[in-house]
Amino acid sequence: MKQALYILRLPDNRLYIGISKDPKSRLKYHRQSKGAKFTKYCKNPELVYTEEFPDLLTAMRREKQLKGWKRAKKEALINGDFGLLKEL
Repeated sequence: MKQALYILRLPDNRLYIGISKDPKSRLKYHRQSKGAKFTKYCKNPELVYTEEFPDLLTAMRREKQLKGWKRAKKEALINGDFGLLKEL
């Protein structure tokens, strides 16, 4: 079953990385303070990036990889700056 990795930008500019079958629907839960504890008190998170995977395990591996990246590398991914992404 397909899964998607998504990145939210919170109002204080922090980034949240998660996995869902439907990131747009999941965003609604985050906005209603029903999402993760990390986003519970954020009024208006913005969906800034998504990536689809064929299964949950692959999505989880990618999530772990991205969570290990420094902020600059995550921003390069969000911005689609693949040249910079390779350098970081």
